[in-house]
Amino acid sequence: MKYIQEPSKKIPVMAETDVLVVGSGPSGLSAAIASAREGVDTMLVERYGCFGGNITQAMVESIGWYRHEGTVESEGIGLEFEAQTRQFGGERKEPQSISQVLEADIFKCVSDKMVEEAGIYKFLHCLGVEALSEGDRITGVITESKEGRQAILAKRVIDCTGDADIAFRAGAACNKAPRNKLEGVSVSFGCSGVNRDRFLEYIKKNPGNLGQWASQTAGKEENLFSPYLCEPFAKARQNGEIPENVLTGGYWSSLTDTGEATYLNMVYMLGLDPTDLKDLTFAEIEGRKQAMLAIKALRKYTPGFENARLRTFGSSLGTRESRKIEGRHSMTGDEVKNQAKFEDSIGIFPEFLDAYGVVIIPTTGRYFQVPYGIMVPKEIDNLLVAGRCVSGDRISHAALRQMMCCTVTGQGAGVAAAVSVKDGVPTGEVNIDHVQKALKKQGVRIN
Repeated sequence: MKYIQEPSKKIPVMAETDVLVVGSGPSGLSAAIASAREGVDTMLVERYGCFGGNITQAMVESIGWYRHEGTVESEGIGLEFEAQTRQFGGERKEPQSISQVLEADIFKCVSDKMVEEAGIYKFLHCLGVEALSEGDRITGVITESKEGRQAILAKRVIDCTGDADIAFRAGAACNKAPRNKLEGVSVSFGCSGVNRDRFLEYIKKNPGNLGQWASQTAGKEENLFSPYLCEPFAKARQNGEIPENVLTGGYWSSLTDTGEATYLNMVYMLGLDPTDLKDLTFAEIEGRKQAMLAIKALRKYTPGFENARLRTFGSSLGTRESRKIEGRHSMTGDEVKNQAKFEDSIGIFPEFLDAYGVVIIPTTGRYFQVPYGIMVPKEIDNLLVAGRCVSGDRISHAALRQMMCCTVTGQGAGVAAAVSVKDGVPTGEVNIDHVQKALKKQGVRIN
């Protein structure tokens, strides 16, 4: 590889804060709100023009699709997302559960409101590109924006980038599966012109179920309804209209009374690394091509979609897995499946797994505790990591990556960072009893 030598220059400090959160998906929003509610100065930076991450960028509106009778639910800011969206009129029934979907564009306004009400200092269109450190402690982040290269100094930093970007650049140990082992990436899209009644009648006669594609379930999932479509794509493939191994099936979500299918998750591409620039570029372009093929197949082979047309694309690629940190504790699939308990619990999450062909839906009241240690990098202090890049094995990731679980780790990280600032101790030495008491005051269930 060829290199150039960049001239040394002074970087202006644009701001200083107690807690800096980088990334505003479900984990980042929760972290920033939770930190601010503890009374410390909190700043949130986001590379796009809105908060919300996968909800608003990739249009993943089904944040609680696992929820059934008997589910013991996580409590905290994640439920507030749903309640606030309901007040905005941005909820519709989710087709396979007793939950509601969050309309992506409405959630942009919801997150604006929650961030502003919490008194969070925020920057949109601001990308965190480098970590600042003194010894083994992080001291801030370098950003890039229309204003150029600037620094934000912070007593505590929470990496909610989804890819552990800041932790990786700070020198924290991370791991990442090979391309052929990573979960797939998606380009989501929506359609207008759908005959809702005609389509739902077709679904009633041809219902999908969770067991039709999963390679491993707990048994009870075999008879649970799933909004999974494969018939139109199989027919298109049989007739030479779709290449082999492309568009093998996908999901529809909510349908409006005016004939809009607001979230169609039908493009799933394997063998791509979300931290590789070439792969990201290829996936965005290829994903749009496949989405147009999907719409043609839906129009031709799916009753109710005869007059459908493209309504919108997700603003960014939907990714599920890349880097994970090596934390003080690494969560295991056995812990998730066996209702693990931890002294440093920062919340709970239902026994819900969905990845690598494993599907377990929490209909029996089972849940596990989420430990603080999975968010604490081994080598770097005053840095916490929340969201899908916390420390864990392959199967635990099937639970920890879920958006509602990301709100649990986000809120836990936000409170822990704030408590460590107030107590004057590093995040690696924070008193977990103090953290748990603060979380309980914020309405979080610890055990």
